[in-house]
Amino acid sequence: MNISTPPTNRYQPLNSTAGDTPALLIDTLASPQDLLDAAQQRIRAASDLLETLYCLSFKQADLKDIPHIVNALYLLTQDGNDLLEVVQQRMGEINKTTNTPYNTPKTPQH
Repeated sequence: MNISTPPTNRYQPLNSTAGDTPALLIDTLASPQDLLDAAQQRIRAASDLLETLYCLSFKQADLKDIPHIVNALYLLTQDGNDLLEVVQQRMGEINKTTNTPYNTPKTPQH
């Protein structure tokens, strides 16, 4: 009986981790849909924040807020990018096992 063991690198730290010991990790064995949903949530939040900033008047802005906003945008986009990279790796693995090129549309069989 062949029992597969999870890879030792199952949990991948986010690149946005500030300290030496990562506290936030990506479960690389999570479903690709769950990973995409998490990435979309972060990228959408960053996009919404950018849209809000675009519509605001900077005459009322405080200079100390700029680093806070930039940090929030960095965290959201970096985490979203990390999640998308894991999905891309997973899709490549799935396509290797099915012998299907990554970007080849599947044709229906009649």
